Amino acid sequence: MGREGYLGEFEQMLLLAVLRLEEDAYGVRLMDELEARVGRRVSRGSVYVTLDRLEEKGWLASEMSDARPERGGRPRRIVSITPEGLDALRKSRAALLNLWAGLEGALDLP
Repeated sequence: MGREGYLGEFEQMLLLAVLRLEEDAYGVRLMDELEARVGRRVSRGSVYVTLDRLEEKGWLASEMSDARPERGGRPRRIVSITPEGLDALRKSRAALLNLWAGLEGALDLP
């Protein structure tokens, strides 16, 4: 796995949130999901910069939705994970599990 194959913490969290939200994965919903599940507030800018980077790496794809029906409703950029993104998540999970293995006692975990 080359350097581009390693996921940063925030990249990993965003990819996992995209998986959870499925067809409802867009900027504001991703921000809400991270806050609800991780307790981490993130800026809109950091989300969009990271989404752009993940798309450039080929780990996400995006498309614009139709305009929302409410007055002044704008289209949303909906993102979805690619097969390459799923592979990157699998590799990242395996690496982290290998690092965690055997450390339960040192961390006072059951």
